[in-house]
Amino acid sequence: MLMLGPGVSITHAAIMVLADCGCLIAWTGEFGVRFYASGTGITRSSANIMKQASYWANDHLHLKVVRAMYAMRFPEKLDPGLTLHQIRGHEGVRVRDSYARLSKEYNVHMEKRNYDRSKWAKQDPINKALSVANSCLYGICHAAIVAAGYSPALGFVHTGKQLSFVYDIADLYKMETSVVAAFKTVASGINELEKRTRMACRDEFYALGLLKRIVRDIHNLFDIEDPLTADIDDYASDQAQPGGLWEPGSKEAEGGFQYGIEEDRQEGS
Repeated sequence: MLMLGPGVSITHAAIMVLADCGCLIAWTGEFGVRFYASGTGITRSSANIMKQASYWANDHLHLKVVRAMYAMRFPEKLDPGLTLHQIRGHEGVRVRDSYARLSKEYNVHMEKRNYDRSKWAKQDPINKALSVANSCLYGICHAAIVAAGYSPALGFVHTGKQLSFVYDIADLYKMETSVVAAFKTVASGINELEKRTRMACRDEFYALGLLKRIVRDIHNLFDIEDPLTADIDDYASDQAQPGGLWEPGSKEAEGGFQYGIEEDRQEGS
């Protein structure tokens, strides 16, 4: 994947070459912190998004992913007997405790998490820094999701928006990445707060190797083997190769642009 950061210029011809070679192009902030748009995906196969959709549409598998997502946020193992409502209650406590701990650790006063887009200038420093930091985290999660061939819209915990899955994935890392970066930034002063928060997130994400970690964790949610050991994409060697034709019962028939023409000719003769 080629990330085009702030100030980069690229020609139309260069974009065509990259697309022909199957190289994903993403227009981002520094180190992929913001995600603005993307070009051709890193894979020609729709296998990952189809797997995601199958899990999303099946209530049993959907719940399995939701529970796995919540389990990834807790250091201790969750009781399998907990209902989804009870798990959300535990999550609320975890988040509040994390804010209180970080507030004490960095000596940054925080009454509550509050975000009002219509009153941005009136937000206190920590809430403003948290909003900026979380926006950066959403950007890098969005970039990873698109690069790995998944849909940002098919969320499991969140639903109803084109970025629902982005919010799902971001919540897995928020307390250890963007939230920490926000408290660290405010603790060292409030001058150029937004810029410094973005840079702190950039450094935090880079140090943790977050892009690779996100992709690996998403694959695990859908029981997909690591791409480093998986077979090569069936369509990688020939971008014009058509896929198969859908058949009932999760089957696939041979397909293609010319499929059926020869048979029609034989019948006509």
